[in-house]
Amino acid sequence: MEPVNDLRLYTNRYQVTHLIARGGMAMVYRAEDTLLNRAVALKILYPELSADPLFVERFRREAQAAANLSHPNIVPVFDWGEDNGTYFIVMELVDGTSLADMLRGSHTLSGARSAKIGAQVAAALGYAHRNGVVHRDVKPGNILLTKEGQVKVTDFGIAQAVSSEDQLAEAGSVMGTATYFSPEQAEGSPVDGRSDVYSLGVVLYEMLVGRPPFIGDTPVAVSSQHVHGTVPPMSEFSDSVPRDLEAIVMEALSKSPAQRYQSADELRADLIRFSEGQPVQAAQRDLAFFGADATRAVLAVQGDRTMAVPIMTGPRTDFRRRRRGYWGPALIGVLVALLIAGGAFAYIQSNKTTTLYVPYVVGQTDLSATRQLHNEGLVVSSFPVHSKLPKNTVISTNPKAGKSIAKGGSIKLTYSLGLATTPVTIPDLTGYSLADAENMLTGMKLGYHPEYTSNATPGEIPNTVLAETPPKGTKSHTGVVVILLLLSPGSKYAITSVNGDTALAATASLTKQGLSVKLPPSRVCSNTVAQGIVVNTNPPAGALVTANTPVALILSSGPCQVFVANVIGDTESAASSKLSGQGLVPNYTADPTAVCAPGAPQTVATQSAPPGSSVTFGSTVNLTLCQITTPQ
Repeated sequence: MEPVNDLRLYTNRYQVTHLIARGGMAMVYRAEDTLLNRAVALKILYPELSADPLFVERFRREAQAAANLSHPNIVPVFDWGEDNGTYFIVMELVDGTSLADMLRGSHTLSGARSAKIGAQVAAALGYAHRNGVVHRDVKPGNILLTKEGQVKVTDFGIAQAVSSEDQLAEAGSVMGTATYFSPEQAEGSPVDGRSDVYSLGVVLYEMLVGRPPFIGDTPVAVSSQHVHGTVPPMSEFSDSVPRDLEAIVMEALSKSPAQRYQSADELRADLIRFSEGQPVQAAQRDLAFFGADATRAVLAVQGDRTMAVPIMTGPRTDFRRRRRGYWGPALIGVLVALLIAGGAFAYIQSNKTTTLYVPYVVGQTDLSATRQLHNEGLVVSSFPVHSKLPKNTVISTNPKAGKSIAKGGSIKLTYSLGLATTPVTIPDLTGYSLADAENMLTGMKLGYHPEYTSNATPGEIPNTVLAETPPKGTKSHTGVVVILLLLSPGSKYAITSVNGDTALAATASLTKQGLSVKLPPSRVCSNTVAQGIVVNTNPPAGALVTANTPVALILSSGPCQVFVANVIGDTESAASSKLSGQGLVPNYTADPTAVCAPGAPQTVATQSAPPGSSVTFGSTVNLTLCQITTPQ
């Protein structure tokens, strides 16, 4: 974040402090909500756009669409308004990074992590779709990840209620980010939640191989490929993508909405199945063959800003248009087809070598696949490998399904031997952060799946493992999925005491508890706690709070001041009792010049600190006693 020079105060409430990012329509700042004393993200429309009613309306739509969505994986909108012609939205300030930053430089993520991120994004989109909102701009820049690993989807900037029929983009163009367009979005056709499913498929593709499926030197070129191009197989860029996960991504990237997952929830369910090591639905369906002859460009579109892109025209390459016209042309077509078929049959019969097309046998058992390939007249050689697929399941063929091969040709069949496991002991993860637990389990080749509870007991804090299944010490093997129990976002929990800690240690402890610390700390005198040490907090230890609640430290300023009691005329015993009760130390000496009254007991004649004067707790007060004289 960049500090800003102009600390403007919007609507006498929101004080900007740092620039976070520049977007397609607005700039995002870190700001202080002076009314509620909390940090927020302030999204401010560019000045040149504030004068455009079209953009202002789109900006207002963003606020209204997002403000009505309340979900753990959606960045909440707190407020929106206008200040001297400048429009803004107030959102939750997410402490973390964007997926775009994580992928910068063609970085990739593991299959397990990609699936977990994708499942959380799909959960957010599914919730939005059920509430009548299509995001329309799903991309890595709009996917944020907190330090605890929670995914937050933001920027419903061009989302509209599905029932809305008005168009906010200029005529002949469509709003969005070309790299992540769905084909129907690029064509300017009506879109529904399945368009977001396609865009999430592009994001998953990029997470796994380090680049999106289509690249080009202009947004128009990329948009055209979404409509006309063929998705390159992920194996061309990475051989480490799990087959089941590739099947999920390819189904999400089907050009026809009818061939994709029919909802974000359906996509999420398959991603969770993959994460848990269960068979996925995508791998069990007849997937379209994605050949290696897709048109490719060598230059990438610069930036990922939302913009208006000219509408592309069809036809698309992977599904038929509706037939129109009369029976005459149709009958002619049938006759032509019959003639062609007859000619092809005669040609085949006249040639000794017959050309076949490799059937799709992935997912079958090796015996079943071998039998089918033998029946096709092919010579099969089998190669077993260890994988997470069930034992004896076919993983791939070479040549791949759909490729031509001469009858009698050889085909390589790769099948699974199952997991190559090694014994492990489930570690004790209680008290670990979710990120640390993930790192430990990944290092031991164990999977994990978080589950959440809203019931907190004393000492339990967010993003910290409360329990695990299987329990610690269980003898198991690599590949097992460990279920981690954590507090649900928004749950209330008790503040753990930091009394007696230094300010630095207390700040670290409270931050680890998911709380924020107000600065500067307040101070009170204390006769029992050393200067600079925490005396208390506000709210105090034991108070029920939610994550990110601000907590003020109360530090000791040292001993308090004491108003000295009047002990002149008191006996030594009475004077000692008074001063000791005030935390002062009496020190007695004889005063030979002070003579006690005849028959009176020995009493205090003078005191070094005058009665009513202020001294520091623990100070010494010097006292003199009168002298008893013996009668002559």
